[in-house]
Amino acid sequence: MNTLQKTSWQAAAIVLMGFALSIALNSVRPNGIPLVGDWSPEGRITGESGESLIIPFEDARKLFEAGDAVFLDARPASDYESGHIQGAKNLPWLEFDDYFDRIVAELPENRTIITYCEGETCDLGKQLARALIDMGFPHVRVLANGWGVWKKQGLPAAKGEMP
Repeated sequence: MNTLQKTSWQAAAIVLMGFALSIALNSVRPNGIPLVGDWSPEGRITGESGESLIIPFEDARKLFEAGDAVFLDARPASDYESGHIQGAKNLPWLEFDDYFDRIVAELPENRTIITYCEGETCDLGKQLARALIDMGFPHVRVLANGWGVWKKQGLPAAKGEMP
């Protein structure tokens, strides 16, 4: 075996042993990194104790139809104005401090608050929901890809600025 081959085998053995050692150490650590993650909205959108904040679409639709929920659009005002769930209020997460005082007075404590944004990977609704929960609103849920699925189902929508 020539020197180049021997060096290549040794390098491969070192890399393999390092990988095996890292996997072994990760598995015994109490806060080890999961080897397989849950990247679905249900797995990403959780409360502090790990419970899912996702509300199933059908449940959100039923609450909307019964008038038993307040919908909060976490997208920027320009996105809200181009189309939103009918009756939803705009509380843009990126401008939370500017909008919060105006919106919070209208949020009932005993009704479900449903936050949403648009797209499978959009985290604005999740961040808004967590902030509201931290502020003491107990019934906050997130409608994953809310505006996207709402439009797709042809449910009541509106355009324009918030009254």
